[in-house]
Amino acid sequence: MISESLRSSSSAGYEVARIDSDTQLVLRGQPPLRTLDDVRLQVAHEVAMRSITQAKITDGVRIGVSLTLSKSEDEQFLYKVADVIAHQLALGSFLFAVATTGTSTTGKPNPLVIIASSEEYVQRAILLTSAKFIGRIKSGVQLSPVRWAGLIEGVGTSTYDDDALWDIVSKSARPPMDPMLPPPGSRGIDQILSDARAQLQRVTPQQAWDELCEPEVEAPTFLVDIRPVAQRELGGIQGSLVIERNVLEWRFDPRSDARLAIADRYDLRVIVFCEEGYTSSLAAYALQQLGLLNATDIIGGYQAWKAAGLPVDDKGRARAFFERGQTV
Repeated sequence: MISESLRSSSSAGYEVARIDSDTQLVLRGQPPLRTLDDVRLQVAHEVAMRSITQAKITDGVRIGVSLTLSKSEDEQFLYKVADVIAHQLALGSFLFAVATTGTSTTGKPNPLVIIASSEEYVQRAILLTSAKFIGRIKSGVQLSPVRWAGLIEGVGTSTYDDDALWDIVSKSARPPMDPMLPPPGSRGIDQILSDARAQLQRVTPQQAWDELCEPEVEAPTFLVDIRPVAQRELGGIQGSLVIERNVLEWRFDPRSDARLAIADRYDLRVIVFCEEGYTSSLAAYALQQLGLLNATDIIGGYQAWKAAGLPVDDKGRARAFFERGQTV
């Protein structure tokens, strides 16, 4: 029986020191008791390895997000997770965001740690985090060139947070675009302007004046000044409707609750002008897209109107047209 016990003890990893006269076993070499720090380190290792396993590859960069339940000393725990990730992926490119979720036992906001192989990844991630969690970041500190930590309120209270963090690491890991190489499908402003003008039957200042002086017209005709107030103060065309560019579509869309009282039909003749005839083309085309197919603009804008010797108000008395209580 004693030999059987010895075999059991040996298989358990203990060493038999001696057997006394009363056949009592004295064991030595027993493993030390595990401390709380040992347990937390093991859990941090497991969290880190799970994050690495669930990571994605974007443009050759391993990216990942890990949200864990809130515990005491959250920052130190996340630092351990970040250490393991950095150690395991030391030879590759990576970017990870690790944070706690839920209510902290200390009542503080949830900590977030961003760890990466590149300082550039971290800097991009910091800027995107500030934009995604605007108003929720309470503090932030650069721990090293490749590590940042911050405190964010209510992480994990909605599915938005997890999606936002994945979007942050995904966009931050992308290589920068060549600023001279436009993205597929994009157009330069000159092309946009040209395409818009191709849809318009633009008029000269004199043609616009003649239209406005017609005693009878098939559809109501309006001259609309979309220039900013700084330009209007230097002069304008008295009798024109002064409507800020940022609300133009809402004021003339017959379907809009914020429309002008006159904008109750789609055959309106709206002649838009700006200072020199560039912005007005884009504005007139926007009105056409709403269904106001008679919308157009003045070639050369206000400056061309003034140069043509047509009536102007040089005292800057033009005022923005509005209806009481209307907002967008």
